[in-house]
Amino acid sequence: MTEATGIVGEFLALKESTDADVLAMQCGDFYEFFADDAELVADELDLTVSQKSSHGSSYPMAGVPLTELTPYVSALVERGYRVAVADQHETEDGHAREITRVVTPGTLLETTDDAAQYLAAVVREEGGGARRSDGTAGDSYGLAFADVTTGQFHVTELDGEDAAATAQTELYKFDPAEVLPGPELRADDDFLDQVRERTDASLTLHSAESFAPARSRHRVREHFGKETLESVGVEGNDAAIRAAGAVLSYVEETGVGTLASVTRLQAYGATDHVDLDATTQRNLELTETMQGEGDGSLFDTLDHTVTSAGARLLRQWIQRPRRDRGELARRQQSVAALAEAAMAREELRETLDPVYDLERLASKAVSGSADARDLRSVGETLALLDAVTDLVDRTDRLAESPLVDVLSRLDREAVGALAGEIDDALVEEPPGTVTQGGLFRTGYDDDLDDLVASHEEALEWIDTLPEREKGRTGITHLSVDRNKTDGYYIQVGKSETDQVPEEYDAIKTLKNSERYTIPELQEREREVLRLEERRHDMEYELFEELRERVAARAELLQDVGRALAELDALASLATHAVRNDWTRPDLSDGRELDVQGGRHPVVEQTTEFVPNDLRLDEERQFLIVTGPNMSGKSTYMRQAALITLLAQVGSFVPARSARVGLVDGIYTRVGALDELAQGRSTFMVEMQELSNILHSATDDSLVILDEVGRGTATYDGISIAWAATEYLANQIQAKTLFATHYHELTSLGEKLPKVENVHVAADESDGEVTFLRTVRDGPTNRSYGVHVADLAGVPEPVVDRSRDVLDRLREEKAIEVQGGDRSDGKESTQVVFDLGSGELNAGETSATGQQIATDGSQKEAPASDSGGQSLDPETEAILDELDDVDVNETPPVELMAKVQEWQEKLGERDGEVS
Repeated sequence: MTEATGIVGEFLALKESTDADVLAMQCGDFYEFFADDAELVADELDLTVSQKSSHGSSYPMAGVPLTELTPYVSALVERGYRVAVADQHETEDGHAREITRVVTPGTLLETTDDAAQYLAAVVREEGGGARRSDGTAGDSYGLAFADVTTGQFHVTELDGEDAAATAQTELYKFDPAEVLPGPELRADDDFLDQVRERTDASLTLHSAESFAPARSRHRVREHFGKETLESVGVEGNDAAIRAAGAVLSYVEETGVGTLASVTRLQAYGATDHVDLDATTQRNLELTETMQGEGDGSLFDTLDHTVTSAGARLLRQWIQRPRRDRGELARRQQSVAALAEAAMAREELRETLDPVYDLERLASKAVSGSADARDLRSVGETLALLDAVTDLVDRTDRLAESPLVDVLSRLDREAVGALAGEIDDALVEEPPGTVTQGGLFRTGYDDDLDDLVASHEEALEWIDTLPEREKGRTGITHLSVDRNKTDGYYIQVGKSETDQVPEEYDAIKTLKNSERYTIPELQEREREVLRLEERRHDMEYELFEELRERVAARAELLQDVGRALAELDALASLATHAVRNDWTRPDLSDGRELDVQGGRHPVVEQTTEFVPNDLRLDEERQFLIVTGPNMSGKSTYMRQAALITLLAQVGSFVPARSARVGLVDGIYTRVGALDELAQGRSTFMVEMQELSNILHSATDDSLVILDEVGRGTATYDGISIAWAATEYLANQIQAKTLFATHYHELTSLGEKLPKVENVHVAADESDGEVTFLRTVRDGPTNRSYGVHVADLAGVPEPVVDRSRDVLDRLREEKAIEVQGGDRSDGKESTQVVFDLGSGELNAGETSATGQQIATDGSQKEAPASDSGGQSLDPETEAILDELDDVDVNETPPVELMAKVQEWQEKLGERDGEVS
């Protein structure tokens, strides 16, 4: 193909110069896409494709209007594409274009999502961490998280034997939109694969030079100040500084223009927040359910916020609970005050309802993308601060709470001045674009007022022209209008064209009318166009100056935005506490978890919940929880974890009373359905998660274990569960709740100190079982698996047969597999469960009634329940499979799957629906 020239050639050259996936190039009033990019955006965004000829070749072309680029770019970026934008500027030779910014998932400003949108960098310093148990130096990991839409910037450095796993946990907590892995991590497929599995982040290979220690240190000091690294406690943390420097470099190089909104560096450490690994956040369904839905999560349940910033902060509190008793006490006191002052709380929420997201508006102002409506929103929100402050000050209960401290940090005089300036400048409802005029109030600028007056005078002359001409000429069907083709014109109906004066110059003939112009109208049109251009240029210049002044106060906007978001989040917690009869927990540095009448915060929303008590203390640290399936064991344990978590959010909790010893981490091992879908075995997932808990938990942690060991053979499962219980109870001594069906473990409650049994009670009378949902001390005395099968809708013949088999097992009688005589005339095969050996033995029954065992010996065959019917081939095949099963060496999950498969086969044989 001949090399393209002209606009297409310029486009292809610019595209070659960037590593972005898509290029949008300004061509006059449109942004155009050519060649492969045009095909891509047409498919993704349903745009129309046309053809553009260049040097004898034809290229696909698609475009969007200049003013409509943002939603299209946002849609592409949200689909994972990096979009370069080339803007047009004037030169002596005409037009030239250059790439001014690259919009990526981590630098997208236009987002309507309440959640934070982080850009992350992660680096590994080999040998830079603490000593391992074998004496060698471990690796350290540095992480930096920047939200360019709000200006938030967090850094941390991690070391120790589990630093890599902790780094993954932090990435999961922040859930970044884009991750920049350092050079030393790019060959670590395991680490990057976990990032892909646990987040939806795009991975971007930013230049290795941007991670260089000296360059990163210089960039961080230059941006935040020379003393910042030392003042926030990051000096000496080379990995954290490298990550921070890389993020700053990337934001600058993409050209989004938001670095000025990143005004403070916030360092945090491993002891600041409760450790919640990815597995625990998923198992507890903090921000989304196990099915990936937001509805039904803890955040969804607690979220009564009225602002997007408040919702974002509440989500952050839930994902990153605190360990600072002082901060938690301040939140609790604020929630208590808002809960008690009901009328003031509702008035506060009504006052906050129209609040805009000041953090994100500050970033838009700094980047130069804020329009007049955005600035108007800034002014209106700042103006509400007085009403919020006055409400708190005049409500005694609120005035005595830490809410006063949240607001006292703000410079109200500066806030009022900026709000007043914006209100004095902009009209109440400014136009959607900043280039069409009509932005400013009369009196804001004298020169602009004079220009507007001249412009309106010229327009008035034109507006009154029709009436003057009708009176002068006697023409009744005469009007004046304007379009892009003809400019201003006089239009006269066909029936009166013979009456037009000689000075009327015809410019266009229509079906029912004629268009004319006159010298005076042409002169006024030139004057209007000249005045409009000057007015628009002056207004745009004044607007840019106003936007720059607002951008210069970005830190003030962020402070106000964060304060209002905090009030909104606290009011949300108070609202939920009042509506659901939650109580304020007592916090302590001890090891107790004493909950009276505890409930699950989400389940209670849709179910008539049975409250339960829970007591853990110095002498009672480990509870073995037994009871039937579907009886509520998992809910009981999860509510213990969620009550602890809520207490360390600063929230009230669903209980009659609660005393909570602060924990350093919450660890859960519950299920593995998602990993199974990824091809990882149940048992491998169990062991990996158990390993993480045993390595990470401390005596200040809370551990929740549900059916550990069920993914392997029964004896192996019991052994692992037994050993894990001993290790947790004796070595780690973490507060632990362990649900199990291995009743052998209940004996540990009698032998290990601080280990006790509890069970979920059930009532059985007249053959009917009722799950009471009540937790009582001691182990359960039996299982109710057959009853659960009945509740689950297993066919009645199977349930009846299960009861029969269960009775035989309890009476230590042999069990034979039901089946008739073989249809081919051969003797039927009986399979007997030997209670002595625990094995399944199969053999053919001879004519004398002796069962021929697999070793060739003979023994009496038990009486048949089959009614003398012969076995069909399908049943025989199932019996052959059954012959190969060793109950003690087969995982329970596999046994259940096999039983279900046999049921389906037998149902098909009998013409039943399985």
